[in-house]
Amino acid sequence: AMFSCRRWGGLVQAGGSLRLSCVASEAIFMIETMGWYRQAPGKQRELVATISRSGSSSYASSVKGRFTVSRDASKNTLYLQMNRLKPEDTAAYYCNLEGFSDPWNGVNYWGKGTQVTVSS
Repeated sequence: AMFSCRRWGGLVQAGGSLRLSCVASEAIFMIETMGWYRQAPGKQRELVATISRSGSSSYASSVKGRFTVSRDASKNTLYLQMNRLKPEDTAAYYCNLEGFSDPWNGVNYWGKGTQVTVSS
């Protein structure tokens, strides 16, 4: 599999915290952007946060100030620290990688969804 994803923590109540991580299991020539997306039942997949090769990050307005995206480039690992969780954060969370497998071929990889459930 391309990604190995993990949720650090179990079911969480509103106001609690969780941490997600995803490790790219294959060597990538160059990673441009890594990010997290989420999809709630009956809704479209939406962007949560991204982080570029330079380290600059961006967030959906709904999570800004509560979530923090980070990456360890040396380990091809992406993290999402989620604080002050709300029931509306309940969704399957997907990691994404955009980059190049070699100098000529771009790639866009998706991880399997990791379920996050926040109870009220």
